[in-house]
Amino acid sequence: MNLKTVLMAETISLHLKGTTKEEIINELLDILVAANKIQDRAAAYNAVMDREQKMSTGMKHGIAIPHGKSATIHDLVACIGISEQPVDFDSLDHEPCRIFIMTLSPVEKTGPHLQFLAEISLLFKSAEKRQEILNASSAEGILHILAE
Repeated sequence: MNLKTVLMAETISLHLKGTTKEEIINELLDILVAANKIQDRAAAYNAVMDREQKMSTGMKHGIAIPHGKSATIHDLVACIGISEQPVDFDSLDHEPCRIFIMTLSPVEKTGPHLQFLAEISLLFKSAEKRQEILNASSAEGILHILAE
């Protein structure tokens, strides 16, 4: 899995405005809708929120990875959003998040979904990478950091 095949400038936002988990999830879905990556926003929303109810996708180190599976999704899609303000996301380390990576995938395909999540979690173990992402001034800059 190459992150650059899934992510593009149109699926990256450096200025999320939401102050709650639900607002952030809605903003991330709006990014995917605007980029024509999802057609059924309601089904995508329900998939992500169902997953959040089972267990929060707030990880550690200020990162959250809201995700879900839906029959309305045909290929793995993803987006990244950066919030200027930390947002409480019920994280494992109880710290607020600023980096949000949303992914949606088809119900019947688990391989790409798991591979994407594994690659993202490896990438963000580095404190330096996380800081570079937070300091990025453009979507292209984030793509460059992810490709390193």
